[in-house]
Amino acid sequence: MKNLRKAGTDHRKYLRMINVTMDITAPMYWWSEYDTYKVGTVANSCSKMHRIHAKEFTLDDFSYEHLDTGWYTCLSETIIPLLNKARKKYVETKDKYYWWMLIQLLPASYNQRRTVQLNYEVLLNMYHARKEHKLDEWREFCKIIESLPYFKEICLDE
Repeated sequence: MKNLRKAGTDHRKYLRMINVTMDITAPMYWWSEYDTYKVGTVANSCSKMHRIHAKEFTLDDFSYEHLDTGWYTCLSETIIPLLNKARKKYVETKDKYYWWMLIQLLPASYNQRRTVQLNYEVLLNMYHARKEHKLDEWREFCKIIESLPYFKEICLDE
């Protein structure tokens, strides 16, 4: 398998047959980059369009680990209360005006959950392209890829 992988994509077709299904919760700014990998992937998201109003927003719904005090306060004391105000009005009235307020005010740091199906070929490409990425989420995802059964042994030169 290692020899075939080293011989190139034409010879490592078996990697396309090793399927992986996983649940990923990540901020929308990460998903926009993930979405560049369309070949050999399938995703089923928790629908933002239909479920955005299902529950009140809390800090746990967002990635905020790099916000300093002022920006954190903006998210926690301004943006989240505004989202919850629009959510409450939408739930009460079903007026699409408030739904638009939710969708257009929602920060890219909002965490969305998706169930994805990929294969080792796609994961290998992601790994090599993103393992040194400036986003922590990509480096963490690459660590998860490394932990998959036999991924290191089959896909990485050690």
